[in-house]
Amino acid sequence: MDQRGFDDRTRALAAAHRRATEFLGSLDDRPVWPRASLDEMLDAFGGPLPEDGTDPAQVVEEIATRADPGLVAIAGGRFFGFVIGGTHPAALAADWLVSTWDQNSGSSALAPATVAMERVAGRWILDLFGLPASASVGFVTGGQLANFTCLASARQAVLARAGWDVAERGLRAAPPLRFVVGADRHSSIDRAARLLGIGRAELILIDSDDQGRMQADALERQLRSGTGPLIVCLQAGEVHTGAFDDFAALIPIARAHGAWVHVDGAFGLWAAASPALRSLTAGMEQADSWATDGHKTLNVPYDCGMAIVRDPADSIAAFRTGGDYLMYTGLDPWDVTPELSRRARGVPAWAALRSLGRSGIVELMDRLHANAVAMASGLRSIPGVHVINDVDYTQVMFRLDDDDDTRALGRAILDEGTAAVTGAEWRGRAMQRCSMSSWATTAADIDRTVAAVRALVPAA
Repeated sequence: MDQRGFDDRTRALAAAHRRATEFLGSLDDRPVWPRASLDEMLDAFGGPLPEDGTDPAQVVEEIATRADPGLVAIAGGRFFGFVIGGTHPAALAADWLVSTWDQNSGSSALAPATVAMERVAGRWILDLFGLPASASVGFVTGGQLANFTCLASARQAVLARAGWDVAERGLRAAPPLRFVVGADRHSSIDRAARLLGIGRAELILIDSDDQGRMQADALERQLRSGTGPLIVCLQAGEVHTGAFDDFAALIPIARAHGAWVHVDGAFGLWAAASPALRSLTAGMEQADSWATDGHKTLNVPYDCGMAIVRDPADSIAAFRTGGDYLMYTGLDPWDVTPELSRRARGVPAWAALRSLGRSGIVELMDRLHANAVAMASGLRSIPGVHVINDVDYTQVMFRLDDDDDTRALGRAILDEGTAAVTGAEWRGRAMQRCSMSSWATTAADIDRTVAAVRALVPAA
C-alpha cells in the first residue's frame, strides 16, 4: 500500500470513529424510532453510480449524515421492540477489530486467533447454561440459522438411526420424518423446517397453555399415536409472553419415544446463568441441541447466533464439506455450521463475556427481569392498560380494551419518539410488546417510557 492509501484509510477510520461517537452520544435525546421512510432513504442514497470516485473520509461523512434520519436507536435504553438487545461496549469495540483484522474464521488453520476466541467463548457459554462441556458451539448469523443448523443435525441423526444416510442418499425416498412443534413456537422453526424439506402441512402441532407453554399430556398423546424418526422442538422463552416450556416434564416424554429434542432459546437460554431465574430452564440440559442469539440477551452486535449440538459428530455428519485446497485441523468451525467463509462473529461474544464475567452476566439477567417487572408495574398503574402475560422473564405484553385503540396506541408511541414498542396478536387480540433486552436500559428509561405511554392513553 502506498502512502496515499494509508492516509486515506487513517482519515476514513478517524471519521468513522468521530461519527460513531456522535451517534452514541445522541441516544438519550434522539427519537427512538426512525424519522425517515425507506423511500426517503432510497432517495438519500440513490441516483446513478458516480463516474468518478470520492475520498473515503468524505464517503464516511456522507453515510453518517444521510443515514441519520433513518436510524433506529437500538443501542439506547428505550428500544423495547421485537427482541433486540443493545451492544455492550466491549463487544462493540471488539467488532471494530474483527472488521479491521478481516480474518476468514471458518478455518482454524487460516484464523487461529479468532477461532480460539470463538472456541473459548463457546466453552464459557456451555458452562453458563449448564450444558455438556463436549457439545459443539457453532457461531452463525442469528437465531434463525442457529435453529436451522441444529435441526439439520437432528434430521441427519434421526434418519441415520433409521438406517438412512441423508448426505449420501438425499431425501426423496427417506423414511417419513415426524416434526413435532408447539402451537406457539417461533416462526423461525417453521422456516428452518421449510429449508430442511419439511412443509407446513407436515408439522405436528401440540397444544399450549394460556402463556404459550407446550402441554405435556398433549405431547404424550401425540407421540403414542405414531412411529418413525422423530424430532421434538421445545422453547425457552415464548416471544410474546416470555414463557418457558416445562423441560423436566416434556423431555422425558420425548426421549421415551426416541426423539431428538431441540430447544429454541433465542433469548431464553440465558436465564440458566442466573440462580434467580434458573428454575425456568430446569431440565433443558437433557435435550440434544439448543439455539440462542447473541445480539439479544448477550448484547453483542449483529450478527451472532450460537448453534449448540450435544454430540459434535452429528454436526460434522450434517455439514463437513470437501475440497482438496481446504486445510483441515480436526474440528473446524466450518464442520459444524453451513458456512465456509465468514467473519469472526464469535469474537464480540468472547469480549462481552470476558468484560462482564460470571457475576456481570448474572447481574445483567437479573436486571433485565427486574426492568420487565418494573415496566409491567408502571403500565398497570395507567387506567385502561392491561398487562396480559405472567412477567416471569423479560417480556411484557399489554393492551387496551379495544383492538383498534391498542394498535393506535402502538403507532402513537412510535410517533412520539420516547420509546419503541412493537405490536402483535395474542389469542386473536391486538397487543403491544415490550422486550427488556438491553444492558443500557435504566430505571429512568422505564419511568420515561411509562410517563410517555400515560400521556398517550385516552383514558389516563
